[in-house]
Amino acid sequence: MEGSLVRKMELRRADLRFPFPSGLAQSLEGRTIIALSRRAKYLLMHLDNGQVLISHLGMSGSFRVEWDDIGVLPGAFHHERSKNTLHDHAVMRLVQNDGKHVSVIYNDPRRFGFMLLTNEAELNQHPLLRNLGVEPTGNMLDGALLAKMLYEKRAPLKAALLDQKLIAGLGNIYVCEALWRAGLSPLRIAGTIAGKQGRPTARSERLAIAIRAVIADAIAAGGSSLRDYRQADGSLGYFQHTFNVYDREGHACAKPGCTGTVRRIVQAGRSTFYCATCQK
Repeated sequence: MEGSLVRKMELRRADLRFPFPSGLAQSLEGRTIIALSRRAKYLLMHLDNGQVLISHLGMSGSFRVEWDDIGVLPGAFHHERSKNTLHDHAVMRLVQNDGKHVSVIYNDPRRFGFMLLTNEAELNQHPLLRNLGVEPTGNMLDGALLAKMLYEKRAPLKAALLDQKLIAGLGNIYVCEALWRAGLSPLRIAGTIAGKQGRPTARSERLAIAIRAVIADAIAAGGSSLRDYRQADGSLGYFQHTFNVYDREGHACAKPGCTGTVRRIVQAGRSTFYCATCQK
């Protein structure tokens, strides 16, 4: 998509979770996509006129790619993509730098996703983005920042890590996995990983390393394909095959030398998986 010209934008309904912005198709047509980026779980398409398309996949949304001249999708597929075009709600017809025509299609059976438009200069102050915390993949996330962030927080550690105002885009699965790697209980009071006056500790350093490592490993594996998640070429992610605690209730703890068993509890309506023997 980067460097491609938006030849045509087709909107096949008036809304998804929210109505499409007025004039969205006309705003995109004739524009060049200069960059793609991400903030938390929002996908950002930067255009050559200083506008940015903000997109979210919701629960069941996905983008797929089709080469217009041969009508097929690139990539190797674990499962065949749905032939039900009733859920194809937005289609971008692109012309690439080499002249090839390609379609990028947004499909969303539940229609919980959305597309909104804003200006680049106002992006960081957009209502959806302005209160987001630090990125879990960025260089800013370290033991010192975690300690400062969680100092005097009385919430359970897992709940604090899921707070998007503190860390943006860190989800339930990867919090469970990171806490296991760091040897920290999800029930621990969040502030106890910080030292006096919010100084970093061995716990905060271990947790920062674990968060970054879990995210890096998941990206390398293509994500976690639970239920209907697919990558853009239709293939699955495989990180779920290396889960150490998530969805492993009753299994022996995978940590060498640990004799514990993975437990499941519910915190704020979400399943938490952990080993009470090695996570303190």
